Amino acid sequence: MKVFRRAYHSLVKYLEAASDFISESELEYFVKTLESVYRENKRAFIVGVGRSGLVGRAFAMRLMHLGFSAYVVGETVTPAARAGDLLIAISGSGRSAAVVAAAEVAKSLNMMVVALTSYADSPLAKKADLVVIIPGRTKVSREDRWEVRQLLGLHEPLAPLGTQFEIVAQVVLDSVISELMHRLGVEEEEMKEYHANVEV
Repeated sequence: MKVFRRAYHSLVKYLEAASDFISESELEYFVKTLESVYRENKRAFIVGVGRSGLVGRAFAMRLMHLGFSAYVVGETVTPAARAGDLLIAISGSGRSAAVVAAAEVAKSLNMMVVALTSYADSPLAKKADLVVIIPGRTKVSREDRWEVRQLLGLHEPLAPLGTQFEIVAQVVLDSVISELMHRLGVEEEEMKEYHANVEV
């Protein structure tokens, strides 16, 4: 289990270091946007593919537990979006074709688009109203800046493909949920009322 321990501690270290590269102003704008969506009874749509999509689905679930009308793009029960609704698009590279296409459609509908990505100059970021930069070694690229690699501890690929992006994104989004609970005055007991009770 030598590699397991090294990989585990590498990921924990990366997660802690990544917090220094996440903009508080971007997060503040994101949270305020979500507050507005909630208070104005708008809907939040989440899109991502692969493992980023799984992170998005987990976030959609927690938004639903908070009382949001939250939907995952591509699900059969996802309704039509309207102007004023929100699209949260997750892609480490910012180049996932399906995610970029969803952002294009959202913009044509006058929705607000928030992108979570590692690349501010990516096609997805260029279509977004707000970009939240999530540091991470994605599946299609690597961090070549020496100083950033040193600070984040990127010395060897113990985490394959996009794992670092996905783990940081998951923790960021779960922390956003905690912030929303505080701002909206929602307790965990209230969230349990929205939790699924017809399960298999």
